[in-house]
Amino acid sequence: MTVLSRADISRVIEMAWEDRTPFEAIEQLYSLTEAQVIKLMRSQLNRKSFNNWRRRVSGRSTKHKALRSSDVSRGYCLSQYKPQGSNKRK
Repeated sequence: MTVLSRADISRVIEMAWEDRTPFEAIEQLYSLTEAQVIKLMRSQLNRKSFNNWRRRVSGRSTKHKALRSSDVSRGYCLSQYKPQGSNKRK
């Protein structure tokens, strides 16, 4: 398995929970196969959270590029990424 920093592990977990982020995107960015992501999630989450995650992603077409509808053209929700630095008070 690829050696990841704590920040990278946190990001992989976040991406794995996201409905629209396919496992292929995680593999492209972090060189982790779906099986390795599952192993990482199992080691990093408590049992109940891991079981909830597995139930959530099992069979979810948006988690696998080959199963995705051609209507899904992006890997994230539009509101997922907030603009940085815009929270300053005026």
